[in-house]
Amino acid sequence: MSLPRGGWKKMGASLALALSVLGAAGFMAPAQAMSLREFAALEQSDPKTGEAFANYYLVGALESALEINAFHVRSGAKPLFCLNGRRLVPSMARSLYATELQRNSGLYEADMGVPLVLTNALTTVYPCE
Repeated sequence: MSLPRGGWKKMGASLALALSVLGAAGFMAPAQAMSLREFAALEQSDPKTGEAFANYYLVGALESALEINAFHVRSGAKPLFCLNGRRLVPSMARSLYATELQRNSGLYEADMGVPLVLTNALTTVYPCE
């Protein structure tokens, strides 16, 4: 499928709007963030695919954090983190997550969400100065 430049982003925004309308109408339950415990279980679930699924989840959580940050900025709020032209690619999600958990091992509990860890990692690595 070939879309014009920016087409995927527009299609994603339309899908997000449709899902939020369905959710508000009571047709869908809101999505829940995966907890650290659930994430660890996903990684261990299958030796062949568990780690790959976990990496896909981390990339999605990273992209969500970027979108939420952009939304806050567009709404006039202060950004949570600032890339300032620095490199951030999806393959960095795993190392950001692991480093944040290691750096603040006593802070996170098993029932806390994976997106919280990634957002805190982005805030640490890409501070707004």
